[in-house]
Amino acid sequence: MTLHPVPSLPPKERLILDLLITQSGPLFGLQLVALSDGALKRGTVYVTLGRMEAKGFVRSEQEAIRPGAIGLPRRLYYPTPLGERVLRAWSLMARELLPEMQT
Repeated sequence: MTLHPVPSLPPKERLILDLLITQSGPLFGLQLVALSDGALKRGTVYVTLGRMEAKGFVRSEQEAIRPGAIGLPRRLYYPTPLGERVLRAWSLMARELLPEMQT
């Protein structure tokens, strides 16, 4: 019998999905940092978002450039239906099968 490891959703990815789902509308990376109460850092949030986008958990689009704006346009992040299902499945598994992992 082959044992398979319990699938995981890293804490940062869980937090990002939770924030994107519970907030109304898309969020910028720095908004996620601000809403995380110190759990997400400026230096890693975009790396994590990039990894999540590659997995299909989030999607992003570039903010429309405003007349007279200085600097690069920001990216807006949205949860995907897959990301929402993954978070629901992980939460259910953690609640039902792994009560010691309650978040």
